[in-house]
Amino acid sequence: MAYTTINKSTDYFNTKLYTGNQSTQNITGVGFQPDWVWIKQRADDNYSHELFDAIRGVTKYMSSNETNAEATGATTLTAFDSDGFTLGSDTIVNKSGKTLVAWNWKAGTTGSGNTTGSGTYKSYSYSVNTTAGFSIVKYTGNGTSGQQIPHHLGAVPKMIIQKRLTSGAGWNTYHHALGLNYMMLNVNNAEASDSGKYNANPTSTYVQIGNDGGMNSNDVEHMLYCFAEKTGYSKFGNYSGNGNVDGNFLYTGFKPAFLMVKRYNSTGNWIMFDNKRSSTGGGNEINYALLADSGSNESTGTSSNDVDFLSNGIKIREDNGDLNTNGGAYIYMAFASAPLVGTNNIPATGR
Repeated sequence: MAYTTINKSTDYFNTKLYTGNQSTQNITGVGFQPDWVWIKQRADDNYSHELFDAIRGVTKYMSSNETNAEATGATTLTAFDSDGFTLGSDTIVNKSGKTLVAWNWKAGTTGSGNTTGSGTYKSYSYSVNTTAGFSIVKYTGNGTSGQQIPHHLGAVPKMIIQKRLTSGAGWNTYHHALGLNYMMLNVNNAEASDSGKYNANPTSTYVQIGNDGGMNSNDVEHMLYCFAEKTGYSKFGNYSGNGNVDGNFLYTGFKPAFLMVKRYNSTGNWIMFDNKRSSTGGGNEINYALLADSGSNESTGTSSNDVDFLSNGIKIREDNGDLNTNGGAYIYMAFASAPLVGTNNIPATGR
């Protein structure tokens, strides 16, 4: 049996760096037509993150570090293209002379239906890629605990990120290592328990939710971003900190392209790394970081955020609270730049 069904990870996830021009700009080189685009300016202005997806449609965005409602910006992301996306002149995603990063995921197959479980069945629509284990779902809440939202992955999600489209609701995040406890993507709080959020573990068919207003407001639209783990491509794990710059090695089975880490037994930021942003220019050391829960500028090399991306996993190189304090408990999500072994069981990475 082949180690992985994904030889080329960049067919499904890719990071793109670009410089804004405050005009119309086609961002190419992504390698596919993205269905979820997460953009952040890297320096100078402390702008919020802006997240776009193909189900909600162009020009509609939400911010991972805010509880604001979905907004529409006519000059933000104006098209999902075959090799990237098109931007208008909006300053947050395309300010002249500023460096930005865009993380891109591919879903693809679309459909619609009605929810199941408790209460009145409501409509939902989706885009899914079962090969890469990623789906985007927009659903209408019914206000009843036990509503079940089909995710169409054909596998149990290991991580879920959820947001109500109207204002005043945070990002309710599920990670399998926490069971039914949750964390909020928009803040640095520790894990918490609330049966109104995810009130049962997800199955290979659906996500079951409670009656919390941020998860399941009656006749209000909400979003789910669901991730199943795929060998050689994605990993949703956890580890314990040792408080040492010689930190843990996290085996993923692939050379990472993206990593997000969050401490869950105490406060800690959602810290984000990728293989395109580093002072080493393509080396193993990855030392530029952004925070999903903050609009703050990128930390660069000297700010105690440092990991190695190796051929088969991640080496933690810092002892701070966001990554590796002694006694700290952490979750992470990671996506590959290349699998350790390809579909023909041939080694695919070299360092």
